[in-house]
Amino acid sequence: MTTYDRNAAGKPAHLDEVSKKIIEQLQADGRRSYAEIGKAVGLSEAAVRQRVQKLTESGVMQVVAVTDPMQLGFYRQAMIGIRATGDTRLLADRLAELPAVDYVVLTAGSFDILAEVVCEDDDELLTLLNSKIRNLEGVTSTETFVYLKLHKQLYNWGTR
Repeated sequence: MTTYDRNAAGKPAHLDEVSKKIIEQLQADGRRSYAEIGKAVGLSEAAVRQRVQKLTESGVMQVVAVTDPMQLGFYRQAMIGIRATGDTRLLADRLAELPAVDYVVLTAGSFDILAEVVCEDDDELLTLLNSKIRNLEGVTSTETFVYLKLHKQLYNWGTR
């Protein structure tokens, strides 16, 4: 049985072994053809295409191009820890609307929200912090962790 949709309780989709293998094939190489994947998992090209479509439509996976910000002229990346008052979900929505923000997560601990930003330089980061992030309603304080070097970043954590 293959289930792609989340149930009403929001629990994760249940994937059969073939769907998991398809995801792992695409994590290894997102440009791999459906025919190649089909050979690896024992399905036809059409069956793989159908499963990939269901997996993407249900939100189980995305197939995207990952860029290197440095190669595109964005030389400053940072993680910003944000302490907040009020509904952090609303603040997270506002942060997610900022073009320089590429990652937002609600947390428990020293910070209420973590937001990763990608900027062209330190001046742009400073403007983002002072003119946008710190001015958002609910932000009480921020702490910025500037990235010196990206040491490891993987997207192939597989399936369970």
